[in-house]
Parts: sequence; structure tokens; C-alpha cells
Amino acid sequence: MYQTWPFFESTLSNMDMVLAKTDLTIAYSYSELVKDANLRETVFSAICEEHKRTLNSFEVITQERDRLVNNPNLARALKDRLAYIDPLNYLQVELIKRHRNPGGNPENMDARATRGIHLTINGISAGMRNTG
Repeated sequence: MYQTWPFFESTLSNMDMVLAKTDLTIAYSYSELVKDANLRETVFSAICEEHKRTLNSFEVITQERDRLVNNPNLARALKDRLAYIDPLNYLQVELIKRHRNPGGNPENMDARATRGIHLTINGISAGMRNTG
């Protein structure tokens, strides 16, 4: 189907792009926001296993181990964008922590953290383009 059906090839091309944008290290940082350790581990483990199965299936079907081999322009653009997006993700995690536990001055910190969260949401969405 991959070689003869354009719809399936296009679907897998989109999957390739999403897989190239996936970073489980960053995802783990977000998972650490979940206070219930058992729930966090259960859900994050399931996500990691599904990611592994998806990658394996994708590689079997396409015979490509690297992401975006067929789209080098997007690969290059994504590499350039991730240099800006990755720090925004880590900043967002920190801001969410501060928003949940403002410490010293709750009114002031909460407003600043909320504003920062909104800015990072916009920045990450803009950088990821169609996913985020």
C-alpha cells in the first residue's frame, strides 16, 4: 500500500513529520508535573511503548530508519526551529510549576507565570506549525 496508494503514502509522510517532532525527553519533563507517581509512570510508560511500536511499524513499512529522509528541507527547518522550541518547552514546565506553587507573592507570581505560560504556548505552537 505504501508504494502504490498515494493516500497511504501521504498519511505515512505526515506520520514521519510528527515522529520527527516528537521528543520523549521533553515529554518526560511534562509528565513530572503529575504528582501521582504511579499514574505518571503508568501513563508515560504507555506513551513510550506506543511510540516505540509506532516507530518500529513505520520503519518496517517505509524501510527508513531516519526521519524526514524524503523531505530534507523540512528536516533542516525543523532542526533550526527546535533550537528555539526546546527551551520554550522547558521554560513552560518551570512556569507551570511556579503557577501551581507560587511561593512568596502568590498574586504577582501567578499573573507573571500565567502570562509566561500563554507566551510559551504561542511560541511552541508557532514553531511546531501544525502540531504542538
